[in-house]
Amino acid sequence: MSFTVAIDGPAAAGKGTLAKQLAAHFKMAHLDTGLLYRAVARQVLAGCDPVAAAVSLQAADLDPTGLYTSEVAQQASRVAVLAEVRSALVTFQRSFAQRAEGAVLDGRDIGTVICCDAEVKLFVTARAEVRAERRYLELKAKGADVSLAQVLADVNERDARDQGRKEAPLRAASDAIVIDTSDLSVEVALDRAIAEVVQKWPSGDCL
Repeated sequence: MSFTVAIDGPAAAGKGTLAKQLAAHFKMAHLDTGLLYRAVARQVLAGCDPVAAAVSLQAADLDPTGLYTSEVAQQASRVAVLAEVRSALVTFQRSFAQRAEGAVLDGRDIGTVICCDAEVKLFVTARAEVRAERRYLELKAKGADVSLAQVLADVNERDARDQGRKEAPLRAASDAIVIDTSDLSVEVALDRAIAEVVQKWPSGDCL
């Protein structure tokens, strides 16, 4: 029997890190669904039609190399508002969620659209200023020429676009557990997430 953990939240809230560690802890498969949109965005930046890129997306396209630039992130947020793009990627995500070993998926509409029946739903968030500083430090470490003010503006712009889109807007599912990582260490956030999974899947604590 499959067991699904759906993790949603805005950019740089820490959901990706939490999802990877949670999946590793319980030996589940992990899918960063944002990679799907980033992969489509990369093809769009290269001149492809977004819907055609989504329909023809292959596993090889998910190679993360070059997918984590600010330009790709902004374009990913733009293509994500397109209903046709989202529809083309739904089947892939739902199929992944049914893996026998269990699955952890993180994104922006996992608990509200993709896996509405997920056994555990988490909404990981943090204050915009905190998220902007995290992203700024990541970009600077990669040699990007950006300012904190610019990154904060990008974060706020992306939040507005993600929360205001007509198709699958970013929001916490009514039954999701909210984890605000603004003032939490990675370890504390992970402990809270593990506790939620164990509560719904007691056998998982024996792994």
